[in-house]
Amino acid sequence: MSTPSEPRNHELPSTYIVQDRENQAELARLELQDHLLTTSMGGVLAEQEDPTKLRRVLDIGCGPGGWIIEAATAYPMVNFTGIDISKRMITYARQQAQDKQVAERVDFLVMDALLLLEFPNGYFDLTNLRLGGSLLRTWDWPKMLSEMLRVTRKGGVIRLTDQEIMHRSNSPATTRLNEKVLCAFYQAGHLFEQNSTGITARLPLLLQQYGCNNVQTKAHVLEYRAGTPEGQAYSEDMALASRTLMPFIRKWGCMSEDYEALYQQSLLERQKSDFYATWHFLTAWGSK
Repeated sequence: MSTPSEPRNHELPSTYIVQDRENQAELARLELQDHLLTTSMGGVLAEQEDPTKLRRVLDIGCGPGGWIIEAATAYPMVNFTGIDISKRMITYARQQAQDKQVAERVDFLVMDALLLLEFPNGYFDLTNLRLGGSLLRTWDWPKMLSEMLRVTRKGGVIRLTDQEIMHRSNSPATTRLNEKVLCAFYQAGHLFEQNSTGITARLPLLLQQYGCNNVQTKAHVLEYRAGTPEGQAYSEDMALASRTLMPFIRKWGCMSEDYEALYQQSLLERQKSDFYATWHFLTAWGSK
């Protein structure tokens, strides 16, 4: 698949919540999380009326490429482009596309989305940003949405999906770990308010404010229970996140001396036979 121009290679510091995006544990976590969320939400574009009409789709902050590869498998008539600031993530995503035999319809490019999206005006039918709150500070949203609108064709779709920071579960230790993540997200400027919906509550308003029409939303309540494949994947995701987010939590003054004890206790509590958790997400989308 050819691209309109050859993007420049950026090696700049990232605002992502895991500063070291070459981190192998974070790559593994993102790959696990991509599949976990896509499956739990009913598919890659489950809320879109007819994804088969799309021809070009951009995924911003694609990480190891899981969402795009699943999308390319589901919609063989669509061409996909994924961008990420991490060269390692992009190298891995390209190899996965080869292995899954979708490389002819997928491009993965190293690009810093906080600068410019290096594509022509009106190039994509749908521009996707999933979990952008892990990358964007509150003051980064205007430029990001402006660029997303610029590279999307008239009548095309701008699509945002993000999470509530606090997960609701019967594991007290997991709840306390999530509270530290919430603290760090807010202190770092990733939340508009210091509460669990500090990103999701703003998504439809942001789309309307920066020029989208016909803004719609779909709430997702993802349930995970012990003894199920989804519950096990969720527990593994949480275990990896609790490790890779430690520098972020410490940097923003939200670490506590009992963090390691909480981490070990959370592992035990998530393995109990009655463990359950719910994770709330919101997808918001509008047209240009």
